[in-house]
Amino acid sequence: MWVSTKAQYGLRALIEIARRGGEAVPLKDVSERQGISQHYLEQIASNLRRAGFIKSIRGAHGGYRLARPAQEISAYDVVTAMEGSIAPVSCVEDDHVCESQNVCGTQNLWHRVDSALRDVLGSTTLADLMVESEQQQHARLVQLESSYAHPPV
Repeated sequence: MWVSTKAQYGLRALIEIARRGGEAVPLKDVSERQGISQHYLEQIASNLRRAGFIKSIRGAHGGYRLARPAQEISAYDVVTAMEGSIAPVSCVEDDHVCESQNVCGTQNLWHRVDSALRDVLGSTTLADLMVESEQQQHARLVQLESSYAHPPV
């Protein structure tokens, strides 16, 4: 399965919006912080809004905020909203598609791959991704501080 930039950027945008804790976040801010084209981000935000992940706030201090708590938004929900099916092969989605079903030696493999994808994405929430992101940033800061405290000789 190939995850498009639309799904990847959609998750990154949601994390960025969630970090603001309910404050309306202009797409320009998300675009700058995440290095995503604002034009492309507008298309992604439109999809995220239609899927019910974010809501737009109008006005001088407008932007976007989460439509529901971060712990209630799974990576699976976001990826499938942006991608559609995440099945690695078509026969996983619809058993009637495969004409080789009776002789195929790989069908069980693809069902296991599909199940693993759904399990990982379904058990990972936006809140989990925020924590992981913060831990990664902290680790980079510690590494950077360490390199300044002990310069190479």
